[in-house]
Amino acid sequence: MDVYTLIFWAIAPPLLALVYYCRQVRPVPALPQLLLGFLLGGPVGLMALGLEWGFEFLAQSILPWQQITRSLLGAGLRQLLEIGPIEEGSKLAGVLLLLVGLRKWQPRSPSSSTILLCTIAVALGFTAEENLFYLFNGVASIFDRIIGVAVHAWFSAPWGYVLGLTLHRRHTLGLFFKRDWRELLIAWLNAVACHALVNTLSIAWRYDPPIQLLSYGLFPFFLWMAWRLNNLLRRSQNQPLPTLISGTTQPERYWQSGLVLFALLLGGNAIFGWFLLGRSFSSVSWSQLIATPDLLQFALSRFALNLIPAAIAWFIYRYLRHRGDRPQS
Repeated sequence: MDVYTLIFWAIAPPLLALVYYCRQVRPVPALPQLLLGFLLGGPVGLMALGLEWGFEFLAQSILPWQQITRSLLGAGLRQLLEIGPIEEGSKLAGVLLLLVGLRKWQPRSPSSSTILLCTIAVALGFTAEENLFYLFNGVASIFDRIIGVAVHAWFSAPWGYVLGLTLHRRHTLGLFFKRDWRELLIAWLNAVACHALVNTLSIAWRYDPPIQLLSYGLFPFFLWMAWRLNNLLRRSQNQPLPTLISGTTQPERYWQSGLVLFALLLGGNAIFGWFLLGRSFSSVSWSQLIATPDLLQFALSRFALNLIPAAIAWFIYRYLRHRGDRPQS
């Protein structure tokens, strides 16, 4: 595959994700601000990569770091102590730098939704840089990188929301850090924990059973993080949130919470099934697929099979939404 094709597939999906999230915000912030944030995500990603290399060198000089991180527990520890803090810290530094620069050009304090969208823009630029690194080094396929295109935005959503909410209220970064740093720290630690959990679940399939079963929690967690980001965008604009748990008694609320978890498991693993199907057929062209009836039948049957849990999850979601939208008697 030529260089320009790799660059296109590294940059185009994050840009399309940015367009999608821009459409969730009204009024849409100035396009140059968001593009600047997207471009800033590239150097931020390179900075994070350099810090990770430095951490690996230092850790290996003190401890048998490579041997420790071979187990799933060690790999999770690496994600929690190294990858998560460095990458989330680098993105936070990039967003703060962007906000300081925007304040020079635009004295008026940006809205909380604008700050959250700037966080998303930097995170997606970070993803584009990471895509370039993975694709040019042959570490991952284009299909694999497209599936997780918005994952860095999902990670950073909690601290982006807190930063937007409190900074819009305080108006200055100095006053913000004096009074609201605890809220930001908690949200940032939430992002680090989610980052570490996702990266750990994504490599669970490499280990022996029953550890491999942990990988079935990855896509339900993706689904929940995507739902959380959309809710945070709504909340930053003071829009009403969709209600899924509306029971008036404790047993009813427990039942609805169980239904939400069940829907996430069904829907997430239906997407996981389609992901595995897409990965297995990623090297097969459409002409080859159509010209081989058995292969086409297998693909359609597996696609239809995953539609069943997806449809059940959608039915549960619509049922809970309908219950939540009904006026309480």
